[in-house]
Amino acid sequence: MAEPFEVNDETWQELVLNSDTPVMVDFWAEWCGPCKMIAPAVHDMAVDYDGQMKVAKLDVDNSPNTAMQYGVRSIPAL
Repeated sequence: MAEPFEVNDETWQELVLNSDTPVMVDFWAEWCGPCKMIAPAVHDMAVDYDGQMKVAKLDVDNSPNTAMQYGVRSIPAL
């Protein structure tokens, strides 16, 4: 069973951009209530679309550079 996996500024290129499989990224933060609300749906997408896409999670507090590069100004963002 597929699970969402963590990415950060250092692993972004390797795990997301270089992936042979499409990757949906959940930009989130620990303090974000709405992020916690959608977390079960994000997990379900990883399971339901296993083999068709991967689901990654990027904590914007720990990896602000990637979030800024992609114009993430509010979270949650997919």
